[in-house]
Amino acid sequence: MSETILATDAAIRLAAFLGVLAAMALWEVAAPRRRREIPRLIRWTNNMALVVLDTVILRLSFPIIAVGLAVMAEDRGWGLFNTIDAPFWLAIVVSMLLLDLAIYLQHVMFHAVPGLWRLHRLHHADLDFDATTGLRFHPVEILISMGIKLAVVAALGPPAIAVLLFEVILNATALFNHANIDLPRPVDRVLRLFVVTPDMHRVHHSVDPRETNSNYGFNLPWWDRLLGTYIAQPAKGHEGMEIGIEQFRTRRDLWLDRMLIQPLRGPASGHALDPRNTKREPAE
Repeated sequence: MSETILATDAAIRLAAFLGVLAAMALWEVAAPRRRREIPRLIRWTNNMALVVLDTVILRLSFPIIAVGLAVMAEDRGWGLFNTIDAPFWLAIVVSMLLLDLAIYLQHVMFHAVPGLWRLHRLHHADLDFDATTGLRFHPVEILISMGIKLAVVAALGPPAIAVLLFEVILNATALFNHANIDLPRPVDRVLRLFVVTPDMHRVHHSVDPRETNSNYGFNLPWWDRLLGTYIAQPAKGHEGMEIGIEQFRTRRDLWLDRMLIQPLRGPASGHALDPRNTKREPAE
């Protein structure tokens, strides 16, 4: 079974990615939450070019990715779940939960460490918020993130199917919760009990650093609620809030060349430990 998963991993993830991206793009046209400020052609072409570059660099840098390492760990008896006698279903569920917690903690770290924030703020510097924002990450951040993920997989020894499911679900929810879609408010209130919704995650992309440094979850909303990083709504409302980073406000900053050198530009202000940030009490 593991070998079959490894052989079909790339095809499954690509099909899911393209399918969800197309669905979100159509949904954004049919029922947008916010008015688009920047022409889609500028943002989408550069954001998608960054995705292609990230993918090429990642493939050239790592001879093995998460699913492959899970298969190797199973064969060689590495990691927690390959050394304890746990039911298969329990290993899958717990592995997916712990992988999601690791992503949450990694996200907090990228906001808290100034050097890492310089990389991660590229994701926040998009001047509009839609599905492609969920794909906009600096190549160096992508490499560091993969290194962390591989370390977690090696330590956990999760079933390969758990890693594949986690990767597919995480990619799908990242596209969903960055989408500029107008969910009915009652639906949003119920749905955000189980998954990060666009309205919940949009707060995280506010230009206000107090809101930027909240709602770190990409998939499950529970870690933010449990660990005190949850803000229910932006102070200025979803239509009134400003998206992005104060330092990078021009359309020229949205081009690929400027995105790649952005970590070298300006101070690393706005990170979670910046003393200039003032704390806002989470909304109920």
